[in-house]
Parts: sequence; C-alpha cells; structure tokens
Amino acid sequence: MATAMAGTYGPWGIVAGGSDGVGVAFAHGMASRGINVVLVARRVPVLEASADDIRARHGVEVRTVALDLSTQGAVAELAHATRDLEVGLFVYNAGGDDRGAAFLDKDLDAHLELVHRNCGSVLEAAYRFGAPMVERGRGALVLVTSGAAWAGGATHAAYGATKAFDLILAESLWAEWRTSGVDVLGLVLGRTDTPSFRRVFDAEGTVYGDLADPGDVAEEALGHLADGPTWIHGSTTPTGPSPLGALSRRDAVLAMSRGASASRQGSTP
Repeated sequence: MATAMAGTYGPWGIVAGGSDGVGVAFAHGMASRGINVVLVARRVPVLEASADDIRARHGVEVRTVALDLSTQGAVAELAHATRDLEVGLFVYNAGGDDRGAAFLDKDLDAHLELVHRNCGSVLEAAYRFGAPMVERGRGALVLVTSGAAWAGGATHAAYGATKAFDLILAESLWAEWRTSGVDVLGLVLGRTDTPSFRRVFDAEGTVYGDLADPGDVAEEALGHLADGPTWIHGSTTPTGPSPLGALSRRDAVLAMSRGASASRQGSTP
C-alpha cells in the first residue's frame, strides 16, 4: 500500500490545517502509505510537535510551513516554500468556525477572514497545486467541507456559505479533471472529535454528542480518493444525495436552524 499510493499520486502531500484533528490524521494516513508530508498551520509549537511525531512513527520526510491561510498571499507563499517538491496529494482541511453566532453578532472582519480562508485560499490552492497535477497526469485534491453546506441556517450564514462554495468547487473540479488522472474529492463531515470542536463546545457549555473519530475520517477518505466527487462521512450512502434532499429549500433551512438551536442548548439535532 505504501508504494502504491505514492506511485499513483506522487511522493509528497500537503495538509493545510495539518497540526491536529482531522488534518494531522490525514498526515499520519499519508505518511503510513509512504508519502512525505508538508504540514501547514498557524500554531508553530503544535505544528512542530505533530511533525516530530509523524517522523518518529512513519520514517518519512516532514516539512512544516507556518501560515495563516486567512491572509492574502499565504497560498502563494506556500507554493514558493514547496516549489522544489512534486506534490501529488493536497488536502485542504483548514477553515473551521470558532463559534456559531448570529450574523450581525460577529465583526465584519471575522466574516471576511473566514470567507478568504474557506473560499479564496481554497480556490487559489486548487489552482496553484492542481495545475501541475493535471499537467503530470496524476494527483489528488481533497477539499474538506461540512454538513453545513447542505442548506442555510441560523447562526452559520457565512460558514455554511463558504462550505457550500468548497463543495461545489470540488464537484466541479472533479468533473473537469476526472479524465486527466487527477482525483478530486469533496469530503463532507458532520460532528468530528477535534480539539477545535471541543474548544467551541466547552466555551458554550454544551455537550458533544456522538462524534466521528478523526482517524476514521482520514482513513475512509484516503481509501476513497477515486470515488468522488462527494463523500459523506458517516452516511450509509456516502456517495448519495444530501440527507436533506427530500425537503423543500424552506424546510431544509428551518431544519438546519433547529439543529443549530439544539446544539446551543446541549443536545444533538
């Protein structure tokens, strides 16, 4: 398996948002398959600790690039820092929301940073790193999105909109690149046991409910890179329709809003 994945996609992979949670689980999964890894995140101590752990456990090369992907120029800087590498697998996992809140209860700058990190930087990464993959005729791109993409809902207006952007971008690139040797997967996650998720829920005093394991998420996705355009983790039909597909748009939005309200009250939707 180790030589097979590196041979199929290339010797290096990048994980944006790779210091902990789902991102570092992807990095371990890639490294266990013999792929060298570039970890990208903001927090240097966590980033370096994760890199040391991956090197020790899997014996691959690991680079770290400390970047804030919500800032202009970050993806260009990442491309420059990895210009000597053949990157065959790119996972864009950055882009969680720090807290659910009504649209006007957040600062405009916070919304704009979220949009840049979850939309502008995602598109730029797909363009800068996807182009060489298409030219070589091999590679894979994973855009990690969320069940918030299925419909609008109270308290996640900007976040849900950005995740819908990521989902449509992944599906569109899959359609364009599917005959070029490049796999594209839009990975849709529900509640997942990550440090950022726990920080948000601890701050709000709400219970976690049933959470997906990051390692299971990464392993499942890595095993289905060629099964795009969309993979819904935890679904009995992971390549099937939206779980809200039978509802009218209005009912879907109301259902999402009720789910957000229930989460704030400490129950699962």
